[in-house]
Amino acid sequence: MSRHVAIVTDSTAYLPPRTMERHGITSVPLTVVVGGQALDEGTEISTRSLAQALQKRRPVTTSRPSPQVFAEHYRKVAEAGATGIVSLHLSAELSGTYDAAVLAAREAPVPVRVVDTGMVAMALGFSALAAAEAAETGSTVDEAVTAAEKRAGSTAAYFYVDTLDYLRRGGRIGAAQALLGSALAVKPLLQLEGGRIGPLEKVRTASKAIARLEEIAADRAGGAQVDIAVHHLAAPDRASALADRLRARVPGLADLHVSEVGAVIGAHTGPGLLGVVVSPR
Repeated sequence: MSRHVAIVTDSTAYLPPRTMERHGITSVPLTVVVGGQALDEGTEISTRSLAQALQKRRPVTTSRPSPQVFAEHYRKVAEAGATGIVSLHLSAELSGTYDAAVLAAREAPVPVRVVDTGMVAMALGFSALAAAEAAETGSTVDEAVTAAEKRAGSTAAYFYVDTLDYLRRGGRIGAAQALLGSALAVKPLLQLEGGRIGPLEKVRTASKAIARLEEIAADRAGGAQVDIAVHHLAAPDRASALADRLRARVPGLADLHVSEVGAVIGAHTGPGLLGVVVSPR
């Protein structure tokens, strides 16, 4: 490792593998439990397998990495030459991953700053990328943390789901909100705010909801230079079409990533998810 500050994140950042390799970012996997079998996200369960399990209504839960897993990753990074580590993770409101990292950091062989970004998916990924780019220019641990927090603070994430049932089952949204959505037969738009997933708007049809998702993302981007990520679960055609439309209407678009979410996020949103992350540079 050529730089002194190393960047660690978790598997819900959904950064492209080549990007992680190029910037030397380490990812710690969360766990998905399907029918009683614990599997590491990203290596032991595919999104297709997850979608099939959800559609068959098999029991699916998720769990954080253990402090011991974090400790092992911190040790390896230190042995590779890092003298400090910035460890950036999904919102502590959604997972105990941050808490596990904090416990491990206390025993790490080099100083570790653990950051609750309040984000998830590429909203977290862009934050990790900002920290890595800062580290590559010789920034200190504190400076890399500042870069990550600044990026997270300006990033917005919006989601469309076919049903709120999966979020309700996982405790990520209130039962009353989920029941109301089902009773009114509306298609919900959600946002990540304050580290939590909450309702943004309710639209009558899927097509209108996706059109509204596009409009909200384009308005948020405005004329600024932004990176955008379009996420989906088992909806590649919808995601590709949405990405094409955003390319055409966002004048300051720098990079646009299209990717399927991993099993951890997919377990809580269900098939049909579309998400848009807008992250000003």
